[in-house]
Amino acid sequence: MATHSPAAPNPGTDSSEPRSTGTPIAQRAMPQPPAPRLTERPAHSTSGLLVLVLTIVIELIAVGLLVLAKPVGGAGTVALVIVGVLLLLGAILAQRGLMQVIPGEARVVQLFGRYNGTVREPGLRWVNPFTIRRRVSTRIRNHETPLAKVNDADGNPIEIAAVVVWQVKDTALGLYAVDDFVQFVATQTETAVRHIATSYPYDTSDAGQLSLRGNADEITERLSAEIAARVAPAGVTIIESRLTRLSYAAEIAQAMLRRQAASAVIAARSRIVQGAVGMVRLALQQLEEQDVVQLDEERKAAMVSNLLVVLCSEQATQQVVNTGSLYQ
Repeated sequence: MATHSPAAPNPGTDSSEPRSTGTPIAQRAMPQPPAPRLTERPAHSTSGLLVLVLTIVIELIAVGLLVLAKPVGGAGTVALVIVGVLLLLGAILAQRGLMQVIPGEARVVQLFGRYNGTVREPGLRWVNPFTIRRRVSTRIRNHETPLAKVNDADGNPIEIAAVVVWQVKDTALGLYAVDDFVQFVATQTETAVRHIATSYPYDTSDAGQLSLRGNADEITERLSAEIAARVAPAGVTIIESRLTRLSYAAEIAQAMLRRQAASAVIAARSRIVQGAVGMVRLALQQLEEQDVVQLDEERKAAMVSNLLVVLCSEQATQQVVNTGSLYQ
């Protein structure tokens, strides 16, 4: 029976090597957050005001039973004391489940080491008295990164800092997914700022390339997206991020200022030359159309030269009156 052997692999290819997708470096380096193991859910709670009133009434009844137990005497005294003590202990235990939840704050409820839910409703609430309640602020916070000195995409040392506005969205992830979500946000924000700074040049003359200085809006959008991806495992949402400091390092600042000044002078001179050429063309065209004077090619060249000198010169020109013929 004829058998077919598997086709031999092509020696010029390796199926195990990943193929390049052509994705930009800044996007390929974006971290992928792990799948969350747990998410926030509401904890079972009731109105604490009603429980407070009931426990106070029970405590008063328990005290009354203890007071009445002495004159009764005998077995009735023992029964009243036992009932009074039990009611008093039960009321005190029930009051341990009362907690205050203020606006802008949540309480994470933990029962015997397990996450039992989160209470976000403000006011006096009551939960299982055997649970542990941990406070988590859900207010909007600001974090400003320290001034960092890094090299941009062109290798130039720059100084950069940013501020990020963030808020805890998932209290369960904030407490149980990371060790300290405040420190986690600070570290990941600084890492994202450094990564963005090294992925783009400070300034560029290429119109199709993004730069930190010339494309501030696009850079801040990408910075916000990267920070959001980095802090997502901690249940944190990013509201906004902005660069607060962006400049060349002190050792190259003077050289870069001279470079920028030279570029500005070149751009200004280019605009002046473009305008002067247009004015000369317009002057020659109107002279020819209105038949003011007939100029040959040599006289046109001389006139163009004189007009360009007058229009492009940085100093005031001195007029010379020609009293002879046009060709003298």
